[in-house]
Amino acid sequence: MKFGPVPLDEAESKILGHNVAGADGKRRLRKGKPLRSEDIAALRELGRTIVYVAELEDGDVDENTAARRVAEACSGAGLRCSGAATGRINLIATELGLVRIDTGKLHRLNAGEGVTVAALGPHAIVRPGQTVATVKVIPYAVPAKIVESIEVAATEPLLHVDALKSRRVGLILSGSPSARAPLTQSFFPLVERVRDLGSDLVERDYVDVGDEGGEQALAQALERQRDAEVELILFAGETAVMDRHDIAPRAIERAGGYVEAVGAPVDPGNLLMLGYLSEIPILGAPGCARSRKTNVVDWILPRLLAGDRLRREDVIALGAGGLLEDVPERPLPRSRIRD
Repeated sequence: MKFGPVPLDEAESKILGHNVAGADGKRRLRKGKPLRSEDIAALRELGRTIVYVAELEDGDVDENTAARRVAEACSGAGLRCSGAATGRINLIATELGLVRIDTGKLHRLNAGEGVTVAALGPHAIVRPGQTVATVKVIPYAVPAKIVESIEVAATEPLLHVDALKSRRVGLILSGSPSARAPLTQSFFPLVERVRDLGSDLVERDYVDVGDEGGEQALAQALERQRDAEVELILFAGETAVMDRHDIAPRAIERAGGYVEAVGAPVDPGNLLMLGYLSEIPILGAPGCARSRKTNVVDWILPRLLAGDRLRREDVIALGAGGLLEDVPERPLPRSRIRD
């Protein structure tokens, strides 16, 4: 594609490169339009002698056609393409799910000239009708070979949405007997998160961990929920897990499971615990799960419901970007820690 200034006598039928304002400062001509004779006359009235234009050459693909072809090559399950305008097409979710991205392919596509794809972050939760990504062709046209190379590379879609299925979820709360009612109420936002993601609680237990029998009782509750064939166990206590050898990690091991991670580089949410009992993930929720504000649970819970097998390395990777807005429910907000 050619782009540059031409005399007005040579500008007709070419694509206007920039917006043009009239004498009143308001836009008179919009960029991207093919110039007609009356547009040339308007430019003369404004005192113009030249105008910046784009001119397609043989083998070029116009911006909207190129955007359509790139969008179709990039999109996989759970996505649909919007209409095209100004070289832009949006990829829109068709179901509740998690965004999956081939980040290597995305980087290579964006490293090329003329075509960009901007997407939500990997594993972001999306709902039907939500924009997941936008394809934008920068110039008014690109060589066909650029579009073709993207299509050839798309043996697997760059983007898709993994639909969230309804899962059988269990909840175990632990604390002193007197704390049962307030604890059940305070962790209701955790229950709401599960339901909002299309699943529901099918098993509930409350375990008194106030004496030496608490560890065994908690292990038995884990075994009961495993036998009830839940697909995810949520654990929350009057006090969050404070140590690798705290009651909850010890109970998981007593029940035959193992602990993947204690602690997360995310605040709010440092006191997260992740374990497994057979193939069932156990999410030990920190105290911030009482809040409806975004915290570490909002990053981990959807992936577990999607069936991801998370490792300690996945938790560690959350540190970059892990400093979130504080939650009012915590007893010592960050802002109160001073020199």
